Amino acid sequence: MRISIFPDECALSRDLANLVARSLTDDPTLVLGLPTGRTPVLLYRELTQLAAAGRADFGRATTFNLDEFLGQDPSKPGTYREFMEQHLFRHVNLDPRRIHFLNGSAADIEAECARYEAAIRAAGGIGLQILGIGSNGHVGFNEPGPTLEAHTHRVVLRPETIRANASLFDGDADRVPAEALSMGMATILQARRIVLVATGRGKADCVRQMIEGPLTTTLPASFLQVHRDVLVMLDEAAASELRSVRLRSEG
Repeated sequence: MRISIFPDECALSRDLANLVARSLTDDPTLVLGLPTGRTPVLLYRELTQLAAAGRADFGRATTFNLDEFLGQDPSKPGTYREFMEQHLFRHVNLDPRRIHFLNGSAADIEAECARYEAAIRAAGGIGLQILGIGSNGHVGFNEPGPTLEAHTHRVVLRPETIRANASLFDGDADRVPAEALSMGMATILQARRIVLVATGRGKADCVRQMIEGPLTTTLPASFLQVHRDVLVMLDEAAASELRSVRLRSEG
C-alpha cells in the first residue's frame, strides 16, 4: 500500500478530486467504482466544482456504486441512489445510461446480484475503485465475520453500521434497513486501481489494523494488502495510530 497523509479532510478531497479528473483525462471511458456515506461528500463537492470549471469530463465515463439498502425504492430519500443523485450525478455530465446501481427493491435478489456482476464484466471491469472504511473495518457493506463473500451479495448489517447510516434517515437508526446489497471483496479487489479514503480520529484504529495488522476476515479492509495498486489517503487524525507515522514524528 502507498500512503498519503494530508493536514485535513479538505486538502485530501481536493487532491483526490484532481486525481479522478486526471484519470478521466487519461482515459475518458474510465469505469469508476464509487462509495457513499459521509467520507466522500467533500470529494463529490470538489468533483462538481471541477466539472463546472471544465476540468473534469464524465461524458464517456461509467460508474458502479458499491452498495444499496435492501427493500428501498431507489427514488426515495435514504437510498444510496438518491444520495448519489444529490451529491454528484445531477451536477456532472454523466450519461444516465452509464450509471449502474444495485436495485434494493428487486423481486429476485439473487438474480439482481448476478446481474450486477455481469454488468461490471460487460463494462470491462472497474478501472478506479474509490473506497471508504467503516469504524469496524468494513468496505462496501462487507461486514466483519468468520468468512467474507467474494461477489455481490445480500448482507445483514452490523449495529454499528446501522448507527453510522442514521443520518440518511433523519438521525433515526430504527429507520435504517437491517439488510443491504454489496459488491463482494473479490469484486472490489478485481479493480485495476483502488483508492481508500479515511478521515477522523474515529477511523485511526481500524486504519492501523488495515495497514499494519494481519490479513483477517474480522477486518475486511485488511484484504486490500493483497492488491497490487492501492493508494490509502488519510488525514492526520486518521493516520495518528500508524506506527510509521509515530516513528517519523518522534525522529
